[in-house]
Amino acid sequence: MDIKAFEKLGLEIKNGDLTSEQITAVKGLGCLRDKRFDDVFNVRVITRNGKITAAEQRAIADASDLYGSGEVAMTSRLTVEIQGVPYDNIPSLILFLKDKGLSTGGTGARVRPIVACKGTTCQFGLIDTFGLSEKIHTRFYEGYHNVTLPHKFKIAVGGCPNSCVKPDINDIGVVGQRIPIIKEELCRGCKKCAVESACPMKASALNNGKITIDPSVCNNCGRCTSKCPFKAVVGSGEGYRVYIGGRWGKKRAMGKPLSCVITSEEKVLEVIERAIILFRDEGIKGERFSDTIERLGFDYVEKKLIAD
Repeated sequence: MDIKAFEKLGLEIKNGDLTSEQITAVKGLGCLRDKRFDDVFNVRVITRNGKITAAEQRAIADASDLYGSGEVAMTSRLTVEIQGVPYDNIPSLILFLKDKGLSTGGTGARVRPIVACKGTTCQFGLIDTFGLSEKIHTRFYEGYHNVTLPHKFKIAVGGCPNSCVKPDINDIGVVGQRIPIIKEELCRGCKKCAVESACPMKASALNNGKITIDPSVCNNCGRCTSKCPFKAVVGSGEGYRVYIGGRWGKKRAMGKPLSCVITSEEKVLEVIERAIILFRDEGIKGERFSDTIERLGFDYVEKKLIAD
């Protein structure tokens, strides 16, 4: 046990059984007690939406061998959990990771680690999910780290409407969009329409010899926008659909999309910031963001988030 490490982190040295205060103190640092033991913890190491370097992976493996059980696990928020860490090893582990540029955390009533799909590299990806989620991580997970909220606040970024990371069941979910634009004068009314064939939602159809797209069915997946050989359907560029008020667990709620498709990253970041501030200022301790929206009304919250 490194006494100086305890002093650096302001933690109490164990003297007999752990107190509830000691357990709470290390939980705030991302250390969750393994219920099978009195003084063994699993320690969450923060990643950037699940992406870490090979050097960081080696550092985590070394930390697990030195201070834990030699095992690691991934969490649903894409953090890496070092398993089986005795309480006496926690400060030394945290300082070891800090020296390697890594931090622990991901607990408490605050913005939680950001999750994202690999939309940047996936064949269906419409937006730079890694780039956007790193900006969200820096601005809100790190920048708002000392901001206490009524409850935890989860953010997910999906590259397309496939929604592999389930953005619509997070407090805030961002989904990549590509709105199809029809140039009717270029449509030749092909007997076998490439756009109609490419649409997985069956939103596209030829009517009176011209391609049409039903906006109530289309989910802006963008798969049709490069199919027409005559360029009769093109994409609008990058877009972002923002869902608010999703959650899973004992109580579940599907997030509801804001009425507009946002066309810039900076506006997405602004909407997220407004949502966090609204939750901080108008949420009630213990309620999730979905409860706040239900209590205040969706229209009221949407106006707060997207009004000029």
